[in-house]
Amino acid sequence: MIPTREETQRKLDRCAAAGQAHKPGQPYTIADRLEARAAERPHAPYLHYQGATLTYGEVNARANRVAHAVRSLGLRRGEVCALMMENRPDYFSVWFGLVKLGVTVAQINTQIRGASLRHALQAAGAKVCIAGEECLANFDTTDAREALPIWSWRDEAIAAADVARDACALDLSMLAARSADDNLPPDWRAGIVASDRALLVYTSGTTGLPKASVTSHMRWLMSGDVMRVAADISGDDVFYCFLPLFHGAAGMSLASTALAAGASIVLRRRFSSSEFWNDVRRYRVTVCQYIGEICRYLLNVPARPDDRDHTLRKMIGAGLGADIWETFRARFGIERIIEGWGSTEANTALSNLDNRPGSCGRVPFWEKTNLRIVRYDPETDKHPRDAAGWLIPCEPGEAGEVIGMVIDHPEIGGGRFEGYTDADATRHKVMRDVFRTGDAWWRSGDLLRYDADGYFYFVDRIGDTFRWKSENVSTLEVTHALSDFAGLEIVNIYGVSVPGQEGRAGMAALSMKPGVEFDAQAFYGLAQSRLPAYAMPLFVRLSGGADLTASFKLRKVDLQREGYDPARFDDPLFIRHDEARTYAPYSAELLARLNLPPSA
Repeated sequence: MIPTREETQRKLDRCAAAGQAHKPGQPYTIADRLEARAAERPHAPYLHYQGATLTYGEVNARANRVAHAVRSLGLRRGEVCALMMENRPDYFSVWFGLVKLGVTVAQINTQIRGASLRHALQAAGAKVCIAGEECLANFDTTDAREALPIWSWRDEAIAAADVARDACALDLSMLAARSADDNLPPDWRAGIVASDRALLVYTSGTTGLPKASVTSHMRWLMSGDVMRVAADISGDDVFYCFLPLFHGAAGMSLASTALAAGASIVLRRRFSSSEFWNDVRRYRVTVCQYIGEICRYLLNVPARPDDRDHTLRKMIGAGLGADIWETFRARFGIERIIEGWGSTEANTALSNLDNRPGSCGRVPFWEKTNLRIVRYDPETDKHPRDAAGWLIPCEPGEAGEVIGMVIDHPEIGGGRFEGYTDADATRHKVMRDVFRTGDAWWRSGDLLRYDADGYFYFVDRIGDTFRWKSENVSTLEVTHALSDFAGLEIVNIYGVSVPGQEGRAGMAALSMKPGVEFDAQAFYGLAQSRLPAYAMPLFVRLSGGADLTASFKLRKVDLQREGYDPARFDDPLFIRHDEARTYAPYSAELLARLNLPPSA
């Protein structure tokens, strides 16, 4: 039964009240919250990792040691320190220790190296980089070693002989171990206010090099306070954290919510579908943060009689496909799925507080939100305007771009767009004169639609929707149509250029389960039965594995660049052969027979 708009709005109002407690000018930071929790609950568990537990008091003391150590090395408030480390308790020690000094922490993706790593460090303006020993090899192919000092942090999980310690100026973990563990004198961060920079969190980089988005203390704290209320989180809850801490879903949403409630976190270095439920049962996990393809991976694990025998009751995140929503909830007995929509840098957001299958949130009353959805033409990459020159709001059922009104008020924390370290990137994300002269709106780059009841549904990312045969094709809708193909693990849909043709043709990169052969005729039959001809993939590429970002989002930029040119990759390639009602192996002869030119 659908709740009334008033019932949903009451839930949203409670969340908004929690966020409004933070004011831009307040002298309250992430460090203040950590120290408060450590004082209130010094012996309460905070971090669980590989069978060991650290309390709030212990994590705070370790952070203090880091703060004293890096201050002795000359790092000061307002400066930027890059942090590159896999998920482990030391990440929190270093992160919180730097924040206690008022140092801005640039959270670096542990998978990048070379030019991408150099770009990330330069975008942050980092003065130094603290790197876990497990990440030191990432610096082998970049000149970052010469550009800035690298301080290492020991990793007990790897042998000393496997570590390139000569790359480092010093071993920070050893210095911290000898440093004081008392809270810092208040004057060391005096004058720091909630709107000051705390973190630099990088965008996911699905379509190119990531941007360093600015996150203030206020924004980080608001995220946790709002979600604590939205999901009814208490100090008895146990979060499961396998998403990388350098990403906003784990490093902001999960970490901030747990700290807001005084809850504990089970840390895992990386996601494992085979160990997921073992960890949930071992630590009695109650809350899991998900993103991207995680839920699909869990469904792909063969069913077991004890699939519902666990303590996990709440899933919080984004990217749970509508096609598997009910199947996932029913199989594993999940009570609440809080699917949301937003982004690292967003100044507005949606959250599905009603357990509405497939939806990422609801807007009961437009006057209560700074979010709007406006018409967007993917063919021209422009927003149509009405006769008066203003953007046109979408009607129910109509896909459009979500935008957020930029609010900049000294007493209001919500609605601010904190931007990127790159001023040009920040400027390009803001539209002006949208509904009236001089107004400012943040562009999400996401296409959504909403129904008559005000529930929103993700459609696609701008740039992922492509046009073929004069029709707009949503990669997400094609993905949903094909994702239950027998033996399929992951499907990645994207558009590729065809020389001499308008728009882009659909292409599917398929990852099959181990030991499963691709049935080309069956795949053709499924696609034809569920999709119009213009949306059926014209090409199919069999990939050894899905190309995912560290946050489990499908990466498409390299696939699009390689197109359907077999000289650029070794994967088996197929072409849609309508006459034979199948996908036939690629050949130049078949390409010519179908009147298709070679890939440019």
